[in-house]
Amino acid sequence: MSNERFAQRLRTAMEEHQMKQVDLVRAAQEQGMKLGKSHVSQYVSGKTVPRTEILNFLAATLQVEPDWLMGKEMETENGGLKEAASESADPESGSPEGEDNIRIFRKSTKLDHVLYDVRGPVVEEAERMEQAGVRILKLNIGNPAPFDFHTPDEVIHDMQQQLTRCEGYSPANGLFAARKAIMQYAQLKNIPNVSVDDIYTGNGVSELINLCMSALLNDGDEILIPSPDYPLWTACATLAGGKAVHYICDEQSDWYPDMADIRKKITSRTKAIVIINPNNPTGALYPREVLQQIVDIAREHQLMIFSDEIYDRLVMDGEEHVSIASLAPDLFCVTYSGLSKSHMVAGFRIGWMILSGNKRIAADYIEGIKMLSNMRLCSNVPAQSIVQTALGGHQSVRDYIAPGGRIYEQREYIYQALTDIPGITAVKPKAAFYIFPKLDVRKFRITDDEKFVLDLLKDKKILLIHGGGFNWNQPDHFRVVYLPRLEVLKESVEKIADFLSYYHQ
Repeated sequence: MSNERFAQRLRTAMEEHQMKQVDLVRAAQEQGMKLGKSHVSQYVSGKTVPRTEILNFLAATLQVEPDWLMGKEMETENGGLKEAASESADPESGSPEGEDNIRIFRKSTKLDHVLYDVRGPVVEEAERMEQAGVRILKLNIGNPAPFDFHTPDEVIHDMQQQLTRCEGYSPANGLFAARKAIMQYAQLKNIPNVSVDDIYTGNGVSELINLCMSALLNDGDEILIPSPDYPLWTACATLAGGKAVHYICDEQSDWYPDMADIRKKITSRTKAIVIINPNNPTGALYPREVLQQIVDIAREHQLMIFSDEIYDRLVMDGEEHVSIASLAPDLFCVTYSGLSKSHMVAGFRIGWMILSGNKRIAADYIEGIKMLSNMRLCSNVPAQSIVQTALGGHQSVRDYIAPGGRIYEQREYIYQALTDIPGITAVKPKAAFYIFPKLDVRKFRITDDEKFVLDLLKDKKILLIHGGGFNWNQPDHFRVVYLPRLEVLKESVEKIADFLSYYHQ
């Protein structure tokens, strides 16, 4: 049975019952089953087929037999939707006789609930369009290099000078000079109880998040993650066997975490809480009093704190970034940062994590971190070689985020221009280079945010990421990366405004 055959029968059954993809997602939610819009999109397009549990749900919802959906010859219970299937060959796929005896290799079921729509189905459609010669305006990923943000010259010079000394492995947790510089940076951030041995470098923060989730979570363990989130957190927690429990960040309160919702979501299986500050995708910056409330909750329920602070040097308007670990000397905290965004070296893949606070209560967990760190041998050594220079030298990013600087002025423009469009509202971001606007779903009759960004892509050749890609459960948001120059942003907003002047679902 080919994926295409399954997809064709799924589409046929959906048409028969006049159901859209979003209807299947809602039906799954009503039954307490986790089925994402991206999953359904992949099933309908023939990219993959569901595991048994999801297959049985789809079949029951569409009133067909599971075997029929999977390509076997049979009738539905009402006698309709019959489709012949030759035993000697599949007419759609050209499969030879004996296909049932061929061993098919499928992805692990561990990936069934893993989503990463920042590079998901909509991005894949954009790539297909590009291959067909269509120019796509990409506002979907925080990669500074394509938008003419360049690495500081002294950083490049230092890497060149040290390259011949970076041919071998480093210690598993990183070069001493790099970790020493990070430790001193932690001291400037008032993060307590940190030594050089508490620093681990990684191939970007992404690798370290994956490592930490794998070291911590047993099957069924729960971890609190913000909604909206950076989806890698949810993906890594899920892949590790844990359960990501999303607490709400409140748009009406500048996207700050909702403390009542956090408290409501804590159970006996909750091990940790994640914060992303400054936040991706909202651009929010959490003040000290908000962070203190989170610390108080973590202390009350004996939770570990993971703090993703990769954008801590991209804070605007004279605001101060506070590391939550500085407020929690008695708790165990892991703080993440790196150079990808602040020094425009996303491709170098250099990030780090800082273990701080009460390490005694996490001694066994730290052994797990060491074990996984040793297994990957080390992170990118040439990239580690620039950490000391990058953290100790001139911070060129400050020129970008000050009034008159590119990021600052582009933030000012995108906020005003988007909120001038009828049907769009937004909270002005205070940090990073993202904004997370809200759509008036009644005005545009939007029920599927992934369809919205896909329709925009096909019509205006602009690539955005829908709110659902950040584990936001309403179809009313999308993220814009405002790294492109002003003239490009203006072109983009004009096209979005024109699109929304006539669009509805």
